[in-house]
Amino acid sequence: MKTTPLGENTEVPYYPEQGTQVSDDAVYSLLPEGLNSEDARVLFVHAHPDDESTSTGATMGHLAAAGAQVSLLTATRGEMGEVIPEDLKHLEAWHPGTTDRGVGLGRVREQELTEALEVLGVKHHEYLGQGSAHVEGAPELYRDSGMAWGADGRATANPDAADDCLTKLSAEAQAQAVAQHIRTLEPQVVVTYDNGGGYGHPDHVRTHEVVVRAFELLGADAPALLWGLEGDFDAQDARVQAVIRGDHSRKREAMRAHVTQVIIISDDIFEFSNRVPQKISATETYRLLAGKG
Repeated sequence: MKTTPLGENTEVPYYPEQGTQVSDDAVYSLLPEGLNSEDARVLFVHAHPDDESTSTGATMGHLAAAGAQVSLLTATRGEMGEVIPEDLKHLEAWHPGTTDRGVGLGRVREQELTEALEVLGVKHHEYLGQGSAHVEGAPELYRDSGMAWGADGRATANPDAADDCLTKLSAEAQAQAVAQHIRTLEPQVVVTYDNGGGYGHPDHVRTHEVVVRAFELLGADAPALLWGLEGDFDAQDARVQAVIRGDHSRKREAMRAHVTQVIIISDDIFEFSNRVPQKISATETYRLLAGKG
């Protein structure tokens, strides 16, 4: 999460608040009609470690507890993240004396993610470029692109993004890798970001684009449903909205595992390194990107 510090003229960073508005015709499941949770395979695709917990942790915990096989594909290791604990600040990619471009931080965040997934009950995880999410000729590791905060408080591209980061490398190769991963796991449902990427992180937007393209590559073999995590609610949005009232405690404790990125202020409030208070919401909403809900 995050990257370059706020400039003097930047507004407070903006994050959509989860689960505040529900459509009259919303559905309350991500699964195809008639599919029992015990028979469901659901793949979540996220950009960085911590995104799965802060954005979809209530849903993932809820599905896993209901017996679904929940899997996660993470695009990067979050090498460009800011670090909250003072004793780990030296891991930041831009810290004086750091020469590994965030590799050390990525290793720490890998371990944090492992602990978070244990809390959520998620037993299968891969990184893009690894295992069945790798295609010949494509990278085995995609670096976090980082981001900057625009003057309007919205996320924008990182002007110093590395050449080997997610957004600088081939989206088509990434989509092919995601498609292959889906063929291997055979999920009936895939969940990623909507086109705005939540609060707009470039890696979130790229992840959305790649997953949508993977569905195009799969054609008739694509999973039944593709959902995008809803950002700002739009009453004019005609797409099916799914509302999941999930597992608050699992979400909070999974978030707590991401020590470098998240501060749990109370049972209901958390902050990232920029100290903007946000609600820990057990209600997470999605919009249908492909299939028939």
